[in-house]
Amino acid sequence: MATAGWVVIAAVAFVGSHLLLSHPLRRPLVGRFGEAGFLGVYSVVAAITLAALVWAFLKSPATVPLWPVGNALWAVATVVMLAASVLLMGSLIGNPAVPTVGIPGGTPETARGVFSITRHPMMWAFALWGLCHIAVFPVAKNIVLAAAVIVLALLGAALQDRKKAQLQPGRWQAWEAKTSYWPFAAIATGRARPGGFAMHTLGGGLVVWLIATWAHIPISGWAAGIWRWIR
Repeated sequence: MATAGWVVIAAVAFVGSHLLLSHPLRRPLVGRFGEAGFLGVYSVVAAITLAALVWAFLKSPATVPLWPVGNALWAVATVVMLAASVLLMGSLIGNPAVPTVGIPGGTPETARGVFSITRHPMMWAFALWGLCHIAVFPVAKNIVLAAAVIVLALLGAALQDRKKAQLQPGRWQAWEAKTSYWPFAAIATGRARPGGFAMHTLGGGLVVWLIATWAHIPISGWAAGIWRWIR
């Protein structure tokens, strides 16, 4: 049976390969194999390392939780996961931070909706997912898995800013000037105004939140989110 040590090894391989292929190795590999060839290599490596991480996680036994988890902590995590779901759904349309192939994409005139909160709403959604799952399931293997997601999301977002600034000089700096990496920082400093949340953001976020939290019941046998109180 695997141990948490194997989860650490698999997590390092998963995160490390993503960061290496997305940044320092991307240009030489694209030059050698072409864009399509690079995407093929990237997809294969991502699939293999993700499968290894999932396998190690499933095979590793759960250790004793590092702290007690009561209803108060579950309530906080439930609300934060709703916010993460809204960020995720809002990031799916009009997100200039989503990697593009070939010609760099443009940036909106103003930061509205989730982009007024952070210019990386998708990455922060993943990071909040990781934080919530550490909070309510504080065992070694889960902390490693969730921490890997957090590091990949937030470090990846920071490196993405650097790469976008090189690909879109001037344009990306203008987008950075009216948005923020850290949530609510642009609003707090007056560089962005809250509001402008579209229906797919709020409604879609609510639906995803309800479905994803309910899915914990058949998948893990645990009730998560509001289902802990209304089942």
